Amino acid sequence: MNPFELNHARVTRRQLFGRASSGLGAVALASLLREDGFAAAGASQSGLPGLPHIAPKAKRVVVLWQGGAPSHVDLFDPKPMMEKMAMQDIPESVRGTTRLSSMSSGYKKWPIVPAIKPMKRYGQCGMEMSSMLPGTGSVADDICLVRSMNTEAVNHAPGVTYMLTGSQIPGRPSMGAWLSYGLGCESSALPAFVVMTSSDKGKTCGQLFFDYYWGSGFLPSRYQGVRFRNTGDPVPYLENPPGVSREARRMLLDDINAINARHLEDYGDPEIETRIAQYEMAYRMQASVPDLLEFGSEPQHVLDMYGPDVLKKGTFANNCLIARRLLERGTRFVQLMHSGWDQHGNLFSQLEEQCRDTDLPASALVKDLKQRGLLEDTLVIWACEFGRTPFGQGPPDKPSGRDHFGRAYSWWLAGGGVKGGHVVGQTDDFAWNITQDPVHVHDMQATIMHLCGINHEALTYRYQGRQFRLTDVHGHVVKPMLA
Repeated sequence: MNPFELNHARVTRRQLFGRASSGLGAVALASLLREDGFAAAGASQSGLPGLPHIAPKAKRVVVLWQGGAPSHVDLFDPKPMMEKMAMQDIPESVRGTTRLSSMSSGYKKWPIVPAIKPMKRYGQCGMEMSSMLPGTGSVADDICLVRSMNTEAVNHAPGVTYMLTGSQIPGRPSMGAWLSYGLGCESSALPAFVVMTSSDKGKTCGQLFFDYYWGSGFLPSRYQGVRFRNTGDPVPYLENPPGVSREARRMLLDDINAINARHLEDYGDPEIETRIAQYEMAYRMQASVPDLLEFGSEPQHVLDMYGPDVLKKGTFANNCLIARRLLERGTRFVQLMHSGWDQHGNLFSQLEEQCRDTDLPASALVKDLKQRGLLEDTLVIWACEFGRTPFGQGPPDKPSGRDHFGRAYSWWLAGGGVKGGHVVGQTDDFAWNITQDPVHVHDMQATIMHLCGINHEALTYRYQGRQFRLTDVHGHVVKPMLA
């Protein structure tokens, strides 16, 4: 039954049964509370009937979002020809009519800037990546490197929104919300979808993290991501006020839930169900979150893997460790948003610093999941909104950065059914045009959904007279990525 039909059924039942205590409200409340009076995870826990559509390779997903656009030219896509032609103009025959941002679209010179550090072969597979990524190189045999990502977006917020929601315009459900809606959550004590944010140490990147990057759009709001804060308690009100015991809190919630259940019976509003579920989840998180963030049980060698910042609250390393603990406790989708890759004028100094901040923790997460037997059914995604230009930005005789570039860029993925030690896609000699296996934003979304056991064309939600899905009306599963 779709949400519209469900809401209509509620109203019809209300008219039939009136306001009797045995009406829908009591049933709804009973479905949200266990017999002992404590909360279940809410209606989202079991997911939709009939899902997953196929046996999933990935039961859980973690997105390591690298905000600001890492340079594929410097990190993932080696080009000897650019070394030979350094500071010469990229030929017009290569540039064509590529859409560029307003910062560089009017350039008269297009000086080729090759990778600023040497490339190196890693792993038994011999995958070529930057020498600035030794951590990622150490898991080369576990990752699938996609060198042929492409997008129409040329600015940050539309690019991020496009990948995470399927549209460059805000308002649609994010990927984590879609997966939570379709598949539910394996944990009764933690949210299905958790978000954490961090930034480079120098705060050089000006991009903001908007709530709609993890929003539920037109889905019921219970499916939106729960953001863990970097300062103070990760979520507000973990502690009860002085003089309020846990038992008293339980009694208060029971009374509030009873009132909300009566309102649900009267109005059939799914947001009332959300309110009941979220009150209950908050109650459970008062016990589960302090345990989640207690690192005393972590072996020192595991902490060392994540690097020196692992115990510094709000760092990318700290968030990666929390992500692993969330995933092993049943959270379905974890989204780490890290900014700092927007090197318009500080490429030669800041890019290496950013790699030092993120490379070790990202690879440690892959290794940590693998040694716990979780990588096989956990999909790790190292992602970004687009890449950066093969030509230099700034003075044409001495460029100091790179502009935004969506025509070709790189991602990597690990675990969860992807082919490890494998490269998908190729670009031309200038890392400009894709020459083999292009992977559009919607193709990547379709592939991620497929790995989670979902036919991306079949998971839809009716809103304002049409069926919506994450991939809009596009997208194909990228079979070369699959193990």
